[in-house]
Amino acid sequence: MSTQPVDTAVRTQFAFTLHNRWCQLACGVVCAMVASNPQYIWTLLTHPLMQRLGVSLPALQVTFSILIVCQTFLSPLEGYLIERFGARWLLAAGGALTGLSWILTSSASSLTQVYLAYGVIGGLGVGIIVVGTIGLMARWFPDKRGLAIGVVMAGFGMGSMLTTWPIAASLAKYGYQHTLAGFGVLLAVVGIAAGLGMRLPPSGYMADWRPPVAAHAARDTRTGAMLRTPIFWLLFAMMSMMSTSGLMVTSQMAVFTRDFGLADLSVFGLAALPLALTIDRVANGVTRPLFGWISDRIGREPTMCIAFGMEAAAMALWLALRHDPLLFVLLSGVVFLGWGEIFSLFPSTLTDTFGSRHAIVNYACLSYAQGVGSILGGPVAALLHQRTGGWHAVFGTAIALDTCTALLAITVLLPLRRAWFARQRAH
Repeated sequence: MSTQPVDTAVRTQFAFTLHNRWCQLACGVVCAMVASNPQYIWTLLTHPLMQRLGVSLPALQVTFSILIVCQTFLSPLEGYLIERFGARWLLAAGGALTGLSWILTSSASSLTQVYLAYGVIGGLGVGIIVVGTIGLMARWFPDKRGLAIGVVMAGFGMGSMLTTWPIAASLAKYGYQHTLAGFGVLLAVVGIAAGLGMRLPPSGYMADWRPPVAAHAARDTRTGAMLRTPIFWLLFAMMSMMSTSGLMVTSQMAVFTRDFGLADLSVFGLAALPLALTIDRVANGVTRPLFGWISDRIGREPTMCIAFGMEAAAMALWLALRHDPLLFVLLSGVVFLGWGEIFSLFPSTLTDTFGSRHAIVNYACLSYAQGVGSILGGPVAALLHQRTGGWHAVFGTAIALDTCTALLAITVLLPLRRAWFARQRAH
């Protein structure tokens, strides 16, 4: 008996499943989890790389800047290619490049090779995944945009939580070279498999859905026209400031934990640094769907003010209570709870304002703000610490940026967007 009809039915059912938006959300989460590792595991790699290569911390932290800059530099082109040719092959390539960057870094014998492998190749792989998954979720979930983008970016915030402990243990037992090679292969395999499952929504998707009244005037705006609006550049400046403050902390956490004398201490029987990093991943993941969901209900700008102000207060307490291991670990989670939601609030606000048709390329342009943050984040934090001999200047700068952004959300962004919607309704 021929099995061709059965095989055809299986393939048809599989294709139908992949075009279900909740399946797309699941694939997007897995892709984002793979992409999270180069950024959030970096802090565990700085010490062994410094020892192996014999370089200073500021010189090594340039790798982190290159990673973030390359993650954002080609984003508009990557977004265009995804819209033009489809999502799965490019997202699968992003997963492959992410894993390859770790494999190549494991055998790097110079700082330049680390820059190229971990920074350039890793940045390109992560950039494809981040831009693609955020843009696709904005289009698959027009009715739950803040929540859906938050969920998929929770994978980016929490994905490395699954690998933090195994990687830390492997680094201690086998060294960074064996660790990066093994986990690089794993990331590549998982990233390729999840990427091949991603799809663009079909033509006319959710054509019968009617947005809330506030969003009726949100017409689809082309990227060129968007770039000529004050709203876009205000969002760009705000995201740059929040990215800078967050990256100043995430890229230096292992270093200042050691300087505070907490790295070798235990909390609840666990080493303080890996425990803090794990809690941070949970908070950094939970905050994205949480504040995305809140912003769907109370508005984007009030949610920004609450979240960014909370991070500023938590950072001040973090520094003031830095000698208490338990409070240090707990407050690190609060800091990340107030930072990670930028990856759900800003894309949602952008798409609410300029429409979903060009969401992938439009967000790719906004994502340059993270590149700005990388330039001003890790290296400037390292230099401030090197020049002042302490961490007060680093924390003070981050607190000021958080506070300023929280105020801008309510006093400038809110009235600008109201005027934008009013003008579009008038026409």
